[in-house]
Amino acid sequence: MIISDKTRNILEWIFCIVVAFVLAILIKYFVGTPTIVSQVSMRPTLQSGQRLILNRWMRTINEMPKRGEIITFEAPSKVSYSSESEVDLKNPVAKYEKEPKSWWGKFAYYVLEIGKESYIKRVIALPGEHVKIENGKVYINGEELAEPYLQPGVTTNANYETTYSNYNYFSEFTVPEGYIFAMGDNRSQSTDCRAFGCIPIEKVESKVWIRFWPLNLFGKV
Repeated sequence: MIISDKTRNILEWIFCIVVAFVLAILIKYFVGTPTIVSQVSMRPTLQSGQRLILNRWMRTINEMPKRGEIITFEAPSKVSYSSESEVDLKNPVAKYEKEPKSWWGKFAYYVLEIGKESYIKRVIALPGEHVKIENGKVYINGEELAEPYLQPGVTTNANYETTYSNYNYFSEFTVPEGYIFAMGDNRSQSTDCRAFGCIPIEKVESKVWIRFWPLNLFGKV
């Protein structure tokens, strides 16, 4: 079959577009992607409207986040508890109950991120560490955690008030293996692991790498 030059050119353009689309998806999922801060939970470190580049290579190589790093992770399906009977402090973990079943659903949700919500928080405690929140301070394995990134006067409470809850269930516990404990820097306006429990490592999506907007704040975060 003889293909005309016009048809060949169209096919070449279609091929280039498909390749570019696939490469863009692969880079976004496995390497890194830009994003815009839309939450207030990381103030003053990150402000709404700032532009960031997220490092997703850490997920690709299954790298454990370090304490103090700012990460993004998939939001749990349950972000608060209505009663103490729902909380198991021997296994204080976030619940993920709405997992897509079909291959297309998984591709759309995890790769294209359609309908997926993510949180941005700071890593506070690692697997196996004992966490205690008391008198406005955070203690890791009995040692007070230095938090220079917080605004002066900011305290940490387990029974903070948010739109979702006013409970203090996660005030003292041990982080299970394979999980991390994370909180926002804006402690009084952050829905975080104090509300829903520790996050499984496999739900961590990326760590914040570079802030590229505004230009006067350009640099590694």
